[in-house]
Amino acid sequence: MNAAALCDALRSSRGFLHKRDISEVLSLLQGADHAAEAVPIGDDCAAIPDGDGYLLFAIEGFVEDFVRASPWFAGYCGVMVNVSDIYAMGGRPLAVVDALWSSGLEPGARILDGLKAAARRYGVPVVGGHSNTRANGAQLAVAILGRATRLLSSFAARPGDRLVMAVDLRGRYEEPFPYWNASSDAPDERLRADLEVLPRLAEDGLCSAAKDISMAGALGTTLMLLECSRVGARICLDSIPGPACAEDAALLRWLSAFPSYGFVLSVDPVHVPAVMQRFAARDLAVAVIGEVTEAEQVRLVHDAGTELLWDFADQPFMTASSPCARVVAASHV
Repeated sequence: MNAAALCDALRSSRGFLHKRDISEVLSLLQGADHAAEAVPIGDDCAAIPDGDGYLLFAIEGFVEDFVRASPWFAGYCGVMVNVSDIYAMGGRPLAVVDALWSSGLEPGARILDGLKAAARRYGVPVVGGHSNTRANGAQLAVAILGRATRLLSSFAARPGDRLVMAVDLRGRYEEPFPYWNASSDAPDERLRADLEVLPRLAEDGLCSAAKDISMAGALGTTLMLLECSRVGARICLDSIPGPACAEDAALLRWLSAFPSYGFVLSVDPVHVPAVMQRFAARDLAVAVIGEVTEAEQVRLVHDAGTELLWDFADQPFMTASSPCARVVAASHV
């Protein structure tokens, strides 16, 4: 698979297409701003100023086939992915609530067992929610509240910054899904300490722009970060850290995967060594994968040259028809 074929495969992948659906949702929400202070859409959480910092608010829902096939892990992910969103914003989680639908108590119980396990491991209490055990099938959504004193934001990347990717490779795929699980078998203390790197970077002034790697994969997540900041990038394909990828299919799978611990950061070159050292000290894989550019295009650099992955001027990735659309709500990402 050459770089052009890889770009085509990514653009048509489920993760990219789901993120592109966001633009239609945002278009429908335009005009729904009834609050005194709206927050921009595109971050991993809604960041609501509260005087001495920010309240962080986010929600995640899960596709039916995943919940049906892996109810325990779906429940576990309900907490894990929300916690990751909070830390990606430079915050720390306070509590979660869940909304559960199931056909009978037993399948719902397996989902809740996973949710409880993750809540214990990450130290985040489940403080309420909604349940319906007389539904036609299993469905799950989980919301989270957190707090940050200084933000990591999708709107703070600047031309000249280096793109840094950090990921935990001490895991495995959760077959047959594109989920890299480096969480459920890891020590509790390590999970929490690894995540603590993010708010410390923000509070120490080493970084102000970051994003949690989501179902769009490493490159799709980077697109969302760059689009919010109205910038582009040149990304070196060979520099992206990942498990050994001897085959094209393995590389495509990794670039489309959701890792349980994975972040893309936009970092001032002056701070890159210090940022990388903090991840490396936790035995996390970390690498500079590219450079932020003023031109609003994302190009993949490879042995044969460069390939255009996305041109925001030609085709928005997830923004609504009006780039100024704002609404107080979860970020839909």
